[in-house]
Amino acid sequence: MNIIPSVNLADFLSEDPSKKQKFIEEIGDAYENIGFVALKGHFLGDKLVTDLYAEIKNFFDLPLEVKEKYEIPGIGGQRGYVSFGKEAAKGKKEGDLKEFWHFGQYVENNPVLEAEYPANVIVEELPKFNEVGKETYKMLEKTAKYVLRALALHLNLEETYFDNYIKNGNSILRPIHYPPIETEPKGAERAAAHGDINLITLLMGAQGKGLQVQNHKGEWIDAMAEPDELMINVGDMLSRHSNNKLKSTIHRVINPPRELWGTSRYSIPFFMHPISEMKLDVLENCIDENNSKQFDDITAGEFLDERLKELGLKK
Repeated sequence: MNIIPSVNLADFLSEDPSKKQKFIEEIGDAYENIGFVALKGHFLGDKLVTDLYAEIKNFFDLPLEVKEKYEIPGIGGQRGYVSFGKEAAKGKKEGDLKEFWHFGQYVENNPVLEAEYPANVIVEELPKFNEVGKETYKMLEKTAKYVLRALALHLNLEETYFDNYIKNGNSILRPIHYPPIETEPKGAERAAAHGDINLITLLMGAQGKGLQVQNHKGEWIDAMAEPDELMINVGDMLSRHSNNKLKSTIHRVINPPRELWGTSRYSIPFFMHPISEMKLDVLENCIDENNSKQFDDITAGEFLDERLKELGLKK
């Protein structure tokens, strides 16, 4: 497969059973073959998107010493600011050419999880920053819930199978700034080739060249969304849980051509995580005589911890 399929969530949400089934088949087929789709019909309104980009640019334009006061030690970068070059892809020593921010879960009616997750960090200089971030988080989480419902049906599970695992889940909204490149990067990329840790990732800002996806032949193909689309991909947790029936695809953000080095790039992934105790054990109905069990039993929390250490975000 050499193109990223496009699907419309409105089909899944419609009252028409044939449209709903069409969406389930299209997204299921895409995730079995390339692990990515471009999705229309999500819950992000135009005004919210415009406001979010404005607030994010305002934040990354702040002086470094202001941003650095929001870099919180001891939490593995799970909330607040992570400075330029701190994160490296698994197995790569060069840090990625990016800085980013993390908004985390807004826990409802669960004091145990409220105590488990680090608190969100408030940016005093930008009164609307946290409010707009929270609204975006909620709308992407809502979109992700319905995508996972479609995937549950594709995997012959109850439609609401994932609902209780993702309610108050450890999901992260990550606005990223790839600053202008000033000197020869020497092996570093804006985001080196990697797979995502989580269940699914919803990406805003995949317009324009830069994001590339590796297909099953090992070829890199450009992944570009329309302005009204989110790019959504399978993460390693869902790949494990489905015994690699749904593919977690390696992807990267390449450096622009030299004539565009002076430009910034912004992208905003939402990493949909379940609660820590969700078992990622391979689903029984994804094992058969042709597909033996490929992964050891592990919880989502254990898997996340393992991967944060590999990424250099946690000691």
